[in-house]
Amino acid sequence: MGKVRIGFFSFTEVTDRAEHRSYNEWHQLDHMPEQYPIPGVVFGQRWVSTPDCRRARAAAADALAPIHYMTLYLMGEPLDATLREFRDLGRRLHAEGRFHEHRRSRLSGPFTVTGMVAAGRVLVSAEAVPYRPNLGVYVIVRDAARVTADVATTDGVDGVGQDAPLAPALVDVAGVAGVWTFATSAEFDHHGWHPGHKTVTVCYLDAEPLAVAPRLDEEVRRQGGVGRETLFCGPLQTVTPWHWDWFDDDG
Repeated sequence: MGKVRIGFFSFTEVTDRAEHRSYNEWHQLDHMPEQYPIPGVVFGQRWVSTPDCRRARAAAADALAPIHYMTLYLMGEPLDATLREFRDLGRRLHAEGRFHEHRRSRLSGPFTVTGMVAAGRVLVSAEAVPYRPNLGVYVIVRDAARVTADVATTDGVDGVGQDAPLAPALVDVAGVAGVWTFATSAEFDHHGWHPGHKTVTVCYLDAEPLAVAPRLDEEVRRQGGVGRETLFCGPLQTVTPWHWDWFDDDG
């Protein structure tokens, strides 16, 4: 799998529509940069579910329907020390008044990397896909507890079996540069995050997310559909610094 062992996800709702600009300014110019000095934090990126992206979702259960943003930090060894410092930093920033007040995490925590594949046309390795510039992502979140027991767990990692055939099919869709899959694992429960039993599939897009989404919707349905275990399925747009106007006219 390479040096990245886990992805730390945060699916976030901004609770006051007037605070989107301040939230983005805080996250990109203050909060995210503070993570990189932590040993083991390899990379981080943020995406936004714009009003158009929201309308293009194939599925969104009540728990994740309100989200506006997804953040993904990629982490490697030393995992325990990295997660410990990551949590400690959050507490310190809270104590210093450097945490945004108008936000709510709808799902967050560390997920084990369970697979990665790159489209042949992009030339880079599957391990390198997240570092390649993208215009957005297409994300599928599933409740592994609702998947039948024969594919729900593999060596303590939730839901590995259900996403294994999905990634190679999705990576062949035009506009998809690569696909990474993640799953929760009991290995990290002692760090205090409790995301439940879930899997996340991230398709990295080098074409406009709203143009690629219908093709991915079709392929997801072909591979088994959007079932009751699907908590979220849809596109998000890459956040570009200082371009934070998606919700300015959102009534």
